[in-house]
Amino acid sequence: MTVEGGHGGTERIGFKRHLRPEVVKGEAVYLFSDSGVTAIRGQHIELLASLLDGTRDVDSLLRDVPAHVPSEQIRKMLGRLHTAGLIGWQSDESLAAEEAALAYWDATGLDPVAASTSTTTARVSVTGVGDCLTEPMAGALREAGVEVVADAAGDLTVVVCADYLAPELAAIDAAHRAANRPWLIVKPVGTQVWVGPFFTPGESACWHCLAARLSANRPAEAHVQAASGQRGPAARPAVFLPSVSGTAAQVAALETTKWLAGYRHDGQREVWAYDSLTTRVSHHTVTARPQCRACGDPEALREQANRPVRLQSRTKVAGAGGGHRSSKPRDVLARYQHLISPITGIVKEVRRDPRGPEFLNSYLAGGNLAATGRGLDGLWSTLRCESGGKGATPLDAKVGALCEALERHSASFHGDEAVLRASFRSLGEQAIHPDTCQLFHPRQFADRARWNDRHSAFQYVTEAFDENAELDWTPVWSLTGEHHRLLPTGMLYFGAPAHPGVIADSNGCAAGSSIEDAVLQGMLELIERDAVALWWYNRTPMPAVDLDSFADPWITEMREVHRGLGREVWVLDLTADLDIPVMAAVSRRIDGPREDVMFGFGAHLDPHIALRRCLTELNQVLPAVVDLTPAAWRELDTDLRQWLSTATVANQPYLLPSTTTPAVQHRYSWQPDLHADVRMIQARLEALGLEVLVLDQTRPDIGLPVVKVIVPGLRHFWSRLARGRLYDVPVTLGRLDKPSAYDELNPIPLFM
Repeated sequence: MTVEGGHGGTERIGFKRHLRPEVVKGEAVYLFSDSGVTAIRGQHIELLASLLDGTRDVDSLLRDVPAHVPSEQIRKMLGRLHTAGLIGWQSDESLAAEEAALAYWDATGLDPVAASTSTTTARVSVTGVGDCLTEPMAGALREAGVEVVADAAGDLTVVVCADYLAPELAAIDAAHRAANRPWLIVKPVGTQVWVGPFFTPGESACWHCLAARLSANRPAEAHVQAASGQRGPAARPAVFLPSVSGTAAQVAALETTKWLAGYRHDGQREVWAYDSLTTRVSHHTVTARPQCRACGDPEALREQANRPVRLQSRTKVAGAGGGHRSSKPRDVLARYQHLISPITGIVKEVRRDPRGPEFLNSYLAGGNLAATGRGLDGLWSTLRCESGGKGATPLDAKVGALCEALERHSASFHGDEAVLRASFRSLGEQAIHPDTCQLFHPRQFADRARWNDRHSAFQYVTEAFDENAELDWTPVWSLTGEHHRLLPTGMLYFGAPAHPGVIADSNGCAAGSSIEDAVLQGMLELIERDAVALWWYNRTPMPAVDLDSFADPWITEMREVHRGLGREVWVLDLTADLDIPVMAAVSRRIDGPREDVMFGFGAHLDPHIALRRCLTELNQVLPAVVDLTPAAWRELDTDLRQWLSTATVANQPYLLPSTTTPAVQHRYSWQPDLHADVRMIQARLEALGLEVLVLDQTRPDIGLPVVKVIVPGLRHFWSRLARGRLYDVPVTLGRLDKPSAYDELNPIPLFM
């Protein structure tokens, strides 16, 4: 603050109007405001406070300071008080304005006279969409001292609507972007009223950015509208109370006034939601979508898919939860928690599964698109089957659930992906035959109708792939060959246009705090499921893992928790030819009519982490079978229900540890670099003649790195029984003397 002799000749200096000083002699000067009390201490502060009453300019104040007090010291004190936002200038112009209003603008940190002038000289137009009345909103603005104009040429437009997805809003948004004018959206009807955000062309999200999020959070409505051939939001009954609508109008008027005054805050880019039934207020962030077709670059995803996937050195961080990561869980949560919202979020909520003891740390978030079926069943699957998170701590599990939900969203088809329409035969060597990835046996195609009728959507067998049929293909990057290959889009994205010969699944889909992190996790998942399939379908006894040898107190507590649930736990070592630790945790009831055998699987370069992963996954799935009610029983996956009804360790002896195979002695050497881990696993896969492919599915509006890793030839743990590793590797490893015959494979599909 410059305090050189006066400030324009007519301006006086004093405490800001929203502050009232109270001097406690010999102690401090206390400044009282409606938000709290500020104490000021220092030499001569009591003297200075008595002079900062708004009646003096700087020269007068300095003349009134006793002679023994250095004026330079007073100037420095004034500068510090101004920097702290405690004092300001007051002019004769302010006498005409209401003192309380000026105090309000003082509290915002704005120049109070300029702010007051801006609100009274600006022009605001009010527009209604559909049957929404505009007069209550216009009246609230006039009451706030804002000039309301009838035309659309105001400095700001307030748009009143009954639904933020009303089709008419697209034209309003386009007109304001073309004119580079801001507008505020308000929903003053319903039991829950909304205000905001402000749409500022070139500076914030547009209406289309918001509409994309709102639409995604209305899956049932979208299903009904599509099924009935309707477009836009579904009609709803009118719900209205003048007092509730008035609340929205008053809040919108306040926000408009602050906007015109020049006051900016993060809430102006949020939806302010007031639930009139509970009187609770919530805030929902609206972020710009860089790939938005209206205000962004709709080619962003296509360009991303056509770029090489370049990995680089990435240092691991300590305390990264359930594996080697490049960020800590708390940092990941802080970075992406704004995406949790039932209105504008990708994830409606993240919550602990209430079934079972808290120690299980099983968290749920959003719909699981991997479980989606068709028609009403598909809608029900989306709504009922949720993404999940696991971990040794609640934070790990919560972050895991959030990231899996974001991963599933990123891996769903939005229509802006890179696609090429062609037949397999027309594409040449660049295309990869889907049979090398899906790995269905010819006999599965022959029996598909009967099989699909009896099993869940997870186990769905497609039609045999037609090499001459045209379908969509998407480029994937080959880490092995350093070039792009092509795979059917319908294998890579959930909800992509259907083709009878391909189907999407989550195998190899992974999110991470960096792309190197995500690729590593995707690789480990593929290796885990491949090892599980080799064991499960060949039903080979596997060695036990000595849990006590890890001396892990958490594992000891976990076993105690399972004992308290009337269950016992053991772990099998499923590590196969890639020599990367893969483990299966098995838990069964020992005190009931059924054994309710459940599993958890884990893979990691570090055997201790692999062990923890399989145990935390077991905890994650256990709530599904704890205290099963008749209603919950009926909702279980048909294959899981059949398993729980019949499976015991007596009739499924491969579940028990081998009594003849010695425990595996794993060698592990820690590396500080995630990329080094990726390169090591890649080398092991390529040594077996396998190609490593990566599709970057990261969505620009989300930012969480998401990939799908594909290694043709590795097995899924669902029932996919084509020739290859499933038959050959158990013999190579000495588990079997000869390959299993098709009819000798486990007829029970793994239901995880």
